[in-house]
Amino acid sequence: MAAQTMISESALGWSIFTFILLVILAFCWIYIRKFQSRQESEVISTITAICALAIALITSALLPVDIFLVSFMKYPNGTYKEWAASNVTRGHIEDTVLYGYYTLYSIILFCVFLWIPFVYFFYEERDDENVNTCSQVKNALKYTIGFAVVCVALLVIGAFVPLQPPPGRNATQWEKVQEIFEELGSSHGLPALSFSISSLTLIGMLAVITYTAYGMSVLPLNLIKGTRSVAYERLENTEDIDEVEHQIDELKSKCKDGRPLSSRDRNNLQELEGKLQVLKRRGRHLEIAERNCCSKFGRALRPFKIVLGVFFILVALLLTVALFISNLDKALHSAGISTGFIVFGTNLTNPLNELLLVLQPVFPLDYILITVITVYFVLTSMAGIRNMGIWFFWIRLYKIRPKRTRPQALLFLCMILLLIVLHTSYMIYSLAPQYVMYGSQKYLVQQPSSGNSTFSVTKNCDADAPEDECIVTRSYLFLHKFWFFSTIYYFGNWAFIAVFLIGLVVSCCKGKKSVIEGEVEADDSDVSDDEYVH
Repeated sequence: MAAQTMISESALGWSIFTFILLVILAFCWIYIRKFQSRQESEVISTITAICALAIALITSALLPVDIFLVSFMKYPNGTYKEWAASNVTRGHIEDTVLYGYYTLYSIILFCVFLWIPFVYFFYEERDDENVNTCSQVKNALKYTIGFAVVCVALLVIGAFVPLQPPPGRNATQWEKVQEIFEELGSSHGLPALSFSISSLTLIGMLAVITYTAYGMSVLPLNLIKGTRSVAYERLENTEDIDEVEHQIDELKSKCKDGRPLSSRDRNNLQELEGKLQVLKRRGRHLEIAERNCCSKFGRALRPFKIVLGVFFILVALLLTVALFISNLDKALHSAGISTGFIVFGTNLTNPLNELLLVLQPVFPLDYILITVITVYFVLTSMAGIRNMGIWFFWIRLYKIRPKRTRPQALLFLCMILLLIVLHTSYMIYSLAPQYVMYGSQKYLVQQPSSGNSTFSVTKNCDADAPEDECIVTRSYLFLHKFWFFSTIYYFGNWAFIAVFLIGLVVSCCKGKKSVIEGEVEADDSDVSDDEYVH
């Protein structure tokens, strides 16, 4: 009976995970196809982008399953269920989830350091017409080897970073080396993989601070404010064209009698002709937008967009408040910077943490909420990337536009989103630390009563609980194997809050955006896909 219960509850968690997997694959396909260039679409880059994004989202979807399985090993009164009473059974379930993380995180390393770089450099070499396919592959492999070396270096560093106290001073050098290899073998390579993933998560933190924090403010406010009237924009654009043409005619009239223009006038004429070209392109895009059925349908959905925008801004404020309370709790009550700001117990009431603890017993409500939060981070990150573009310091590399994004830009986009989604696991831990560590687990504490008797009190599991009474999720072990990463993430959360508030102020001060926002810009090149209008 106990075995049947274990199988049914495990099957429930994995069946929901399978359903989410199918939804994720459909979402990734639609998402990539929406932004893919119609003229430069490539099968390999499309498959790479879809698979990379899907792997990242699937990894995040495994988190609620991890929490569900450790939570359902116990009754609400803090005792283990019959089927989970054995350490062997609990270890088997934990190992199943652990191997799932091993597989997905290994695939992420493969994507980031081998697959995506190879496909990216393959298409970079393809731009050179004098290079054949064999040379493309050789050059792509040459650049990809550099990424592979970095991956191996991270794995080696993670494998041999000492996590246990070193042997005594009297130990020989051989005993010290033997201790390192014994620790590596007993952990089954967990520190090596954890260090590599944490390093990628650190890069993802920078992307979250840059793109997600800004997107969380710009996306809701753009939905609320809406876009400018197409008819008014066309009228305004026509007036601008007439004015520029008039200025050009005035400059050209100066040389009607055969006199050459001065260098200043020639420069002004060149600038005005470039401006006129942009305005005419803008006019064509506005004309297409006015005839587009999607634009008319979008105007009909204006009330729904306002409601959605208000909902998004409320979610953003809730997440920011929860993150602030969590960070404040760590600042006031943690064990210190050398422990990664670990907190023992719950000292400040975190609204999101309490909400997840309430929903967790009614599976899959917490699964749905975590999935919504993950998708919300992806959407706001995409909004931030689309508004800002892909930059390398002060140089803009690519623009992200629906139906106009080049294959290389798509790969960059998916790399950034993969790293962002990877960091969302720690973000969710920061938002609801107790939920991510232990789910809804409770344990019994013996309290003295009158005389020599004692009575049992049920307490929520936290970092101060006995190790054999509360099972930590495998996700937490992966993310917090090295305390110094947790310390960096802690300060990164403060930076995230600051950037969000700054972005909120900037977005509030901006007016309505154009209906063709980002489609036509002065610095567009011939390969920027601006003329591939539909």
